[in-house]
Amino acid sequence: MSSRYVPYATTPGRLLAQLTSDAVVVVWTIVWVLVGLAVHSAVSSIAAVGRQLNDGATGVSDNLNSAGDSTDDVPLIGEALSKPLRAASRAALDIAGAGHSLDSTATWLAVVLGLAVAAPPILFVGLPWLVLRIRFFRRKWTALTLAATPAGEQLLALRALANRPLAKLAAVSIDPVGAWRRDDAIAIRGLANLELRSSGIRRK
Repeated sequence: MSSRYVPYATTPGRLLAQLTSDAVVVVWTIVWVLVGLAVHSAVSSIAAVGRQLNDGATGVSDNLNSAGDSTDDVPLIGEALSKPLRAASRAALDIAGAGHSLDSTATWLAVVLGLAVAAPPILFVGLPWLVLRIRFFRRKWTALTLAATPAGEQLLALRALANRPLAKLAAVSIDPVGAWRRDDAIAIRGLANLELRSSGIRRK
């Protein structure tokens, strides 16, 4: 794959900084994802209690209702016995409904709280990192595209004359501006390389 398509610098210092920032962002993201999962798990345990309450109360309600049906056949006192059993069955159903509501609410809350805890710190670090990496990639792409043509190389050399320190310009040519005006190919290439290195690109 051409280095133009790789979103990393080819100069050692810039490359090391990028790899370090990548590692920091990955570790930071993993840590906060684990924290978010821990919060989700803690709140989900409340939902588990609600499910258990729903299942248990539903079972009790069914048993009481069955007992009420059975007592209907008892002579004389069957109806008197079945009424409290069916009332208790309805009360158990109310408890089951509360358990179901607790389960639903806690399940939804577990997701919301997990995201609320994990997302802000991840975005706080991740978004600036992503913006910087996209900006670097666009700058690298543009610089390499310019360096591929004589006119683009002259433009890079001109930018180097405007932006690079005087000591670095003098290291390329005693008279860098005059060399650029004379269209000195060696000096122009050296100046363009200065601008490329400032973008994290080392041309072979």
